[in-house]
Amino acid sequence: MTTQQSERTRPHDEAAADDGSHPARAEGKPGDWRGWRPGLKDKLLSAACWATGVSWIVPMTSVMTAAHYLVGAEKIDGLSRVFCHGMVKTATMSRWEAHVHPAVRDDEQYVFAQNHINHFDFVSMYPATPHFKQGIELASHFDYPVYGWFMKSRGTIPVPAERSERLAAVEQGMRDEVARGHSILAFPEGTRTLNGRVGPFRSGIFVAARNLGLKVVPTTVTGMYTAMRKGSLVIRPFQKIDVWIDEPVDFAGVSDEELPAKIDEVRNAIVARVDHYLDSLEAT
Repeated sequence: MTTQQSERTRPHDEAAADDGSHPARAEGKPGDWRGWRPGLKDKLLSAACWATGVSWIVPMTSVMTAAHYLVGAEKIDGLSRVFCHGMVKTATMSRWEAHVHPAVRDDEQYVFAQNHINHFDFVSMYPATPHFKQGIELASHFDYPVYGWFMKSRGTIPVPAERSERLAAVEQGMRDEVARGHSILAFPEGTRTLNGRVGPFRSGIFVAARNLGLKVVPTTVTGMYTAMRKGSLVIRPFQKIDVWIDEPVDFAGVSDEELPAKIDEVRNAIVARVDHYLDSLEAT
């Protein structure tokens, strides 16, 4: 697993499946595999991924949750990166690589705005840069066993159930994290993709970034939708997972009138990466 400095979009020619099937052609645009039905081999491979993934996540998050309360999440950030790399490896058996734009500084706080794919979003992106990144999560999710307890223990910013309270609560949470020297990891689509493509962006996170004078980094993960999609428990191993950290977009001083164009700038960068990858599956 390596991190490379790169500004170029390279082609992705890895097959979507190593068993001769083509979920990319199942329905809709290339990459949409909702109509694909797994065979016996696929089910066995998926079961193996679940077994190795669970054997990694349960002991690791248990230890880390306790450590968060004892010494703080910052003190064990190195272990967090080991956990994330291990989660991608054990649960998807995939190769991972990060491509970071040279304009992204290690000593600056950002909002990393990432495309929303599946339950591996946090772990697939987190090790790509050295920043401590605090996530944003519905407060109700903190009640989930293992995952919820883990996210709450590391200080994840809670989103209230009441919609009218969300923007103010999230902005204050972001302000507190930035004051600690942390960056923010957010998913502006607000929901996981069904077809692999990037959905509409909600504006809240960008309003908060503007109010706090932060830069937003377009962050794209490709290959992970091919590994697992929303609505399916099947994991398709042996993918190539790429994380693209593109040039930051400055939201400081942006007016309400300028805000939609700035949001589009971030979204367009992510869409270009995702569409390039998924469209390339048509040729495999």
